[in-house]
Amino acid sequence: MNERAATISNQKFEEAMERGGVYAALAFLNGRSPYRYTAIYRFEGEMVRNLYLFDRLGTVASDPSPVPMGDTFCQFVGAPGNFSTSNSLEDSRLDEHPKRDVLQSYFGLPLSRKPGTIFGSLCHFDALPQSIADDEIPFLESVTPELMKHLE
Repeated sequence: MNERAATISNQKFEEAMERGGVYAALAFLNGRSPYRYTAIYRFEGEMVRNLYLFDRLGTVASDPSPVPMGDTFCQFVGAPGNFSTSNSLEDSRLDEHPKRDVLQSYFGLPLSRKPGTIFGSLCHFDALPQSIADDEIPFLESVTPELMKHLE
């Protein structure tokens, strides 16, 4: 993505955020990807809580109850940075993961308020194999600070 396109994309993201808050921002981000879902999860020790979830096929009820970190792909976000799998059934890193048959694709990146801490993750995921475009990753990284301003 060239610099002008990146600036326009950031402006459109900010307009979506101003117009409709975090859900509108997630809808905008989802529209740039092939994934069905885009979400924000908060890390709470050994647990993960869904804060926001956008489903391109329609709004789904999101359960705010925390789930064990080990039951999520979010567990891989943070220490080395981003985590991505385009097909969990073919990804040996996920051979023993309890959700590998449920979610086949995932891209997540850490959200943080300050260096060295992780608030949670911004992620795209789907029940079908999908992959994120390489030039989309820097864009997502560039909008996470704006998202963090709107999270509790």
